[in-house]
Amino acid sequence: MKKILLTFGLCLIYLWSVAQEEERDDESRTSGNFFDKVFVGGNFGLQFGTVTFIDVSPLVGYRFTDRFSAGPGITYRYFKLRNFEGTSTYGGSFFARHIIGSQFFAQAQYENLNTIYPSLDTPNALERGWVPGFFLGGGIFQPLGRRGAVTLAAMYNLIYDNIRSPYGSPWVFNVGFNL
Repeated sequence: MKKILLTFGLCLIYLWSVAQEEERDDESRTSGNFFDKVFVGGNFGLQFGTVTFIDVSPLVGYRFTDRFSAGPGITYRYFKLRNFEGTSTYGGSFFARHIIGSQFFAQAQYENLNTIYPSLDTPNALERGWVPGFFLGGGIFQPLGRRGAVTLAAMYNLIYDNIRSPYGSPWVFNVGFNL
């Protein structure tokens, strides 16, 4: 766990230093007070039928510069197959994002989700526990007005656990929004 946090910290320091260097050269600094630099966003998904899936994952970010932002997020997911008991996954995350060019971004994200996974000790049993994830990747965003944007991201989990992870692959793709 210490190695994960150290790696995440180093990624944050790197992204911050790159953003600071670019900000010195950028005349279009984000102006305004604290709340002008705060944004909200995240992911929201619904599916009903044979499979019920609900995903509510809001985040709050702060634009330290025009190109660098970071902040916390929370996640709640509910999954249920018809005729079977449903299960919830929940937890928190922290992200750091650096804009590259006009519409691309690089992102590092650490998350820790409480989920159900197969027991390693008891065959055919499930247990609940915290599963960390450390994602690196990037994506593209489409601005919508002065503050909004739609994002499309591809992230790779560097510490993927194929038994305990709530994801079926170390690759995670998502569509989100910022306001």
